[in-house]
Amino acid sequence: MAAAEEKNILVGTGQDRAIPIAVVPFGWQGGTVLPEDISDVVGKDLRNSGIFEPIPRQNMISLPSQASEVIYRDWKALGAQYVLVGNIVPNGGRLQIQFALFNVATEQQVFAGSVGGTTDQLRDMSHYISDQAFEKLTGIKGAFSTQMLYVTAERFSGTNTRYTLQRSDYDGARAVTLLQSREPILSPRFASDGKRIAYVSFEQKRPRIFIQHIDTGRREQITNFEGLNGAPAFSPDGSKLAFVLSRDGNPEIYVMDLGSRQMTRVTNHYAIDTEPFWGKDGQTIYFTSDRAGKPQVYKTNIAGGAVDRVTFVGNYNANPKLSADEKTLVMIHRQDGFTNFKVAALDLQSSRLKILSDTNLDESPTVAPNGTMVIYATRQQGRGVLILASINGRVKLPIPTAQGEIREPSWSPFLN
Repeated sequence: MAAAEEKNILVGTGQDRAIPIAVVPFGWQGGTVLPEDISDVVGKDLRNSGIFEPIPRQNMISLPSQASEVIYRDWKALGAQYVLVGNIVPNGGRLQIQFALFNVATEQQVFAGSVGGTTDQLRDMSHYISDQAFEKLTGIKGAFSTQMLYVTAERFSGTNTRYTLQRSDYDGARAVTLLQSREPILSPRFASDGKRIAYVSFEQKRPRIFIQHIDTGRREQITNFEGLNGAPAFSPDGSKLAFVLSRDGNPEIYVMDLGSRQMTRVTNHYAIDTEPFWGKDGQTIYFTSDRAGKPQVYKTNIAGGAVDRVTFVGNYNANPKLSADEKTLVMIHRQDGFTNFKVAALDLQSSRLKILSDTNLDESPTVAPNGTMVIYATRQQGRGVLILASINGRVKLPIPTAQGEIREPSWSPFLN
């Protein structure tokens, strides 16, 4: 064990330069002002990944949006490596968007595409364009069309608090309410189909786990055991739900087959075992346990067997989340000798640990399904807020959300 403890190395955030890209304001042949600026949404998407740095719009005012020898010369002068242009055309009550991406250095078109929709779908089309450009340039599937769950807590009279479960675009836009309660809502999690969510509700004055069908609002109560019922997590195929129960004395991890409602106990230890997260094989569970004296991340097979410790650096590592390729483990981390809780990413191949946040009371990290971004909850100016950070450490920015305390973010899987 001592040798294993030395293999986790703490390093700083990445400093390599992001790829400069120009997202030119899209041409529009209609007579009214559109409610969304597509180029602005696309530029912010690409920036949020931490891989690209959009050219400031004021630098592009005098440049046309068509490819030519002059264009390439001017874009080279601005330092752009790629240029994305587009045009929006009314089409029978709908909108048709043509877009194209160019490599400035080679003076060649990388790809071209089109997408159609209504005015209300402008953000959907913008995220689609971002996904297409991102995948063409990186080989990684774009995650900008995904969604996020989070919980707001807002005091409305005296000591009364209204808790709201919200669903929004990954960047906080277009939030809709899925559930309201005067009792706390915790740990919302998407199923792999994106159509169901699991969460913990205190509406019965005790924590109980529910599954809600997003399209219909229909709810099912999944647990009703004495003590703690918490931390639900869907298996990759959506057929099982892992969660934590304390019905046998102390918190342990269980797995329920949602078809048969048969339940299997996964851990059996006098320590606290909590916060399960599934590996993509549908058999491995990563979880937090204090069985070594302080919270650390472990993994085990749901069928039983050995429990392996995963984290060794720091006196606190909890709430593990895996990237889609299972190369990176994101968690809440506290370094030895410090009291601040940070979001950190552990490279499971090199064992290098990188701090992603510069705030102090971070919690509830959730990872984009393509592994390039993280959203987490923290506090700023006395208020609970959400922060988006790129895994490479270049981007850290607040996510605009409703008023009140914001907490418990959860990223959706790919939705198409």
